[in-house]
Amino acid sequence: MLLKNLPEDARPREKLLARGPGALSDAELLALLLRTGLPGKNALQMGQELLTTFGGVAGLLHTGLEALKGIKGLGPAKRAELVAVLELARRALAEELKEKAVFATPQAVRDYLQLQLGHRPHEIFAVLFLDSQHRLIALEELFRGTLTQTSVYPREVVVRALGLNAASVVLAHNHPSGSAQPSRADEALTQTLKAALALVDVRVLDHFVVTSTQAVSMAELGLL
Repeated sequence: MLLKNLPEDARPREKLLARGPGALSDAELLALLLRTGLPGKNALQMGQELLTTFGGVAGLLHTGLEALKGIKGLGPAKRAELVAVLELARRALAEELKEKAVFATPQAVRDYLQLQLGHRPHEIFAVLFLDSQHRLIALEELFRGTLTQTSVYPREVVVRALGLNAASVVLAHNHPSGSAQPSRADEALTQTLKAALALVDVRVLDHFVVTSTQAVSMAELGLL
């Protein structure tokens, strides 16, 4: 069924204008971006297909142009629009963390880390460098691969903290396995970095273990 053949109060655009964006499902919001579908498949069905293919909104937010090329019905213009909107979502969260103390918006920190790391196929160790007001200076991905106490070099973390004039940091890494439970190696790595950064008067405020569905705080677990 074409979207124009749906009852007026069920069409995504009319529904948004009448009730606001919060009333729309993820698939309906995507349908507004897609605008048109394919023969036998309307924009709403295509939106749902995208969510199913990439594992929901979080997965879609990590999707690049190359991956979208595999979706039938997405030409260059639609792919570009989708990627642009997804990048705006990432930047909006980053701007929020740059304007406010990160722990004034703890859910924004979790959302930001999940968007950046949650769906990566390999382990990545990242650091949020913060100023004296705990506002975000930068998020940098410093290491990738199997993370151990020996594969993450404290000296490089210290050098970047000094280069960015950071007063504190939040550590983060992802578990592609899907388990957000910190390991003994995670605990050992945290203590090693905490000791190294303390030598240059940079505090480690937290260390998050990130998956596609959650970001677990080691500080909240009493492991920092």
